[in-house]
Amino acid sequence: MTSRATLVFSNHRPETVDPAKQLMAGHDAVILEEPPDPEFHRMLSGRLDIDSYLETSDLEYPEFSLRMCKALRELHSAGKRLYQVEPFLEKLVEIHERFADGGSPADLKRGTDLYEVYMAERNATSALLGFYEVSVRGVLEETVDAVKRFARADAARFAIRDRMRAHAIVTVLKGRGSYYIEAGQIHYPLRRHLKRRLPANYPLTVKFLMAGAVRAMGFRNHLYGPGDLLTLFYRFHPNAMSRNEDLLAARALIYNKLIIKEEATETVDSYPHTRNELEVGATVRLLSMADCARLFPVIRRVPTKTAQDMVRHYLSLRRRPPSPTA
Repeated sequence: MTSRATLVFSNHRPETVDPAKQLMAGHDAVILEEPPDPEFHRMLSGRLDIDSYLETSDLEYPEFSLRMCKALRELHSAGKRLYQVEPFLEKLVEIHERFADGGSPADLKRGTDLYEVYMAERNATSALLGFYEVSVRGVLEETVDAVKRFARADAARFAIRDRMRAHAIVTVLKGRGSYYIEAGQIHYPLRRHLKRRLPANYPLTVKFLMAGAVRAMGFRNHLYGPGDLLTLFYRFHPNAMSRNEDLLAARALIYNKLIIKEEATETVDSYPHTRNELEVGATVRLLSMADCARLFPVIRRVPTKTAQDMVRHYLSLRRRPPSPTA
């Protein structure tokens, strides 16, 4: 039996579970993007119910997690091998446990993985808190600078995370069979890390899970928002600057206000989140820096639906031809 792997990029949305399950079913093993949990195999075997398994976790996407656990149980019953591989988050959990037991950052040795993870997480968290502090003032220029600082820190964190995960994944791929590798879309550079570590002739295929749904809806665009594009630019060019940085950061502020935050659970077959991401992405690509400067102060404190209506109205006025002069 030869070995091969499919690196699958997607977002954690309820609507991605069924497509992922179908693709996972065509592989012998699944490498999940999550740290090892001691109760994972008890959950898979049914000795621990899913609700109990999930209740101890701080879930960002609870409906996605519930549906995915059900899918993984079925795959486990069908004989698929399932691996939880995310060393960065595993080290982060260890750091939190050490601090809970009375440890401190001073106990972490320079040059170790724990120290590297701690510093990357601390820097990204500090930049995020700085963004929150600046954004409440509502000054676009200051907020754009804060977005860029966070994106750079986030990119540096992802660089460590992808490197560590690639190293751990390659160890799993030494076994025989076909492997499905789960990865968030922001981790696209993981492909490069894997290619560097795998034999030159190792069959590694890259797929974007929702590409078929995107095409079926008549779109030809990607699902990367402006904030993701900015972060990816810093991932590939950590020390570079771009003339588009400010515009991407400004568009990201508008995009994050317009995008649906709550998990849509009733209509997953119509891919509501994918459609929303595509439509909002298309909308913000119409915005100039001047447009963002006008919109940001007036939409930043209103509900998402109100912000969507306001931006739609703004764009309709901007496209309206001028009235003939008398």
